[in-house]
Amino acid sequence: METRPGTLTLNQLQEAVANSRIDTVMVGLVDLQGRIVGKRIPAEFFLTDIVEPGMHFCKYLLGTEMEMTTPSGYRMMSWEEGYGDWTARPDLSTIRELPWLPGTVLILSDVYDHDGNLVAISPRQVLAQQVERARKLGFEPIMATELEFYLWRETYESAQAKGYHDLRQSGTYLEDYHFLQSTKFEPFYRQVRQQMQGAGIPLISAKGEAGPGQYEMNWLHGPAITAGDYHAVFKHGLKEIALQHDLAVTFMAKPDHRYAGSSCHVHVSLLDRNSGKNVFASEGDNYVELSSVGQSFLAGQLALARDMTLLYAPTVNSYKRYAAASWAPVNVAWAYDNRTCGLRLVGQGQSLHVENRLPGADANPYLVLAGILAAGLWGVEHQLPCPPEYHGNAYNDPNLPRVPTRLTEAIELFEQSPAAKSAFGEDVVAHYLNAGRVEQEAYDAVVTSWERERYFERI
Repeated sequence: METRPGTLTLNQLQEAVANSRIDTVMVGLVDLQGRIVGKRIPAEFFLTDIVEPGMHFCKYLLGTEMEMTTPSGYRMMSWEEGYGDWTARPDLSTIRELPWLPGTVLILSDVYDHDGNLVAISPRQVLAQQVERARKLGFEPIMATELEFYLWRETYESAQAKGYHDLRQSGTYLEDYHFLQSTKFEPFYRQVRQQMQGAGIPLISAKGEAGPGQYEMNWLHGPAITAGDYHAVFKHGLKEIALQHDLAVTFMAKPDHRYAGSSCHVHVSLLDRNSGKNVFASEGDNYVELSSVGQSFLAGQLALARDMTLLYAPTVNSYKRYAAASWAPVNVAWAYDNRTCGLRLVGQGQSLHVENRLPGADANPYLVLAGILAAGLWGVEHQLPCPPEYHGNAYNDPNLPRVPTRLTEAIELFEQSPAAKSAFGEDVVAHYLNAGRVEQEAYDAVVTSWERERYFERI
C-alpha cells in the first residue's frame, strides 16, 4: 500500500509495535460536529482483534448534540430502539503516528451497520457519496481547506472558570501577516508545524490573521476525502498540542463580535480521471477563463449556496461571522480574485480553481466538502449557465442574493431544497435537519448574559 509522508502502512505499524515504538492505537470516527471520537486500543490487541473486523461503538455518537446529550428526532437512533452499536472499520490508508502523543497512532474509520452496509449519515460517508457521484461523471475532485482560529492565553479550564469572560488574548492588535506579533508564540506554532508534518499533514504556510490572536494554517490540496482527513486531524491535533502549552484555541466562527470571524475557505477543482488534467481550465489562450464544465460547476455553487448553508454554517454563532467588510462574504457572487465575493476564482491554466469563502471554521469539514461538491455537480449535471463575473464591491450590492442571516433560515432552505434531497438522499437530509433544529432549540432555551445585562434593570 502506498503511503503519504507521515503515514504508515499496516506492515510498518506491525514493525513499530514489535519494536515497542507504538503501544497505543486511537481508532477514531468523525461525529456530527466534525470532532474525532473513538477508543484507545492497546496496539497488539488492535493488530490481532480490531484491524479487520473493526470496533463497536454506540451509534449515539452520530446522533448527539454539542454537549453529548441524546436529543430526540433522529430516525436511526433513539431510546425506543435501544441505542445499539455500529462498527468503525479502520481505513488503513489513514494510519498516522502522532508526534505530540508518544507511542500513539491515530486511524480514521468508516462506519458500518450490523448488515455490513456503510452508514449513509456518517460525515465521511456523506462526502464519499459525492466523490463517487463525481467519479461516475468522469471526474476526480481535488480539494483543500484553509483553517483560521483564535489562540488564547488560557487553558480550557480557566476559560470555563471565568465564564468565558475577560479572557486573555494571545495578541493585542490586528496581526494579519505580522511576523512580530506571531513571534510571541512561535515556540508553540513551530511545534505545531513540525509535528503536523510528522503526522502526515502537509502544511505549506502559516500566518497571523485579521484579528488579535487570530491565526491561519494551510496545507496541500489532495483528493476530497484526504482533504477532509487533513482538516479533521489538524483541528484535533492543534487542540491537543495547545493543551500541552496551557493554551486554548477556538474554532468558533465568531468568538468576539468586535473582530473578524474565523473561516474555512475551500479550494476545489476537478480532474479528468483519464487524462489527469484540470477540467476547469479552458483550452483557449485565456488562462483565467473557465471551461464549460468549470462554468457549470461554479454556477451550481452559486445556485445552491443558500441551500447548502446549513452544512457551511451549522451553529447559531456561525451567522454572526457574515458581516459586511469583515472578510467574510454576505452576498452570493463570483469574481476573479475578489475577496468581497462568496466565490472567488483563483489560479490560472492547470491551477485554475474555485475558492468557496462561505464556510466557517466551526463547520464539519466532510459536510462542507460534500455540500460544495453536491452543488457544483448539480450545476454540471444540469449544464447550468454561469452568470457574468461580478465587478466591484459585492458587500454593497443589495441586488445580490444574501447569505442566510440565521440558522433557522438555513434549516428551512435545506429542507426545501430538491437538489439536497437528490444529492444526499432523504435519510441524510432528515438527519442533518434534525441536528440543526437541536442546535437552534438549545440556544432558544437559554437565557444569556446579554439578556440580563440589557433587561435586568432597564425593562
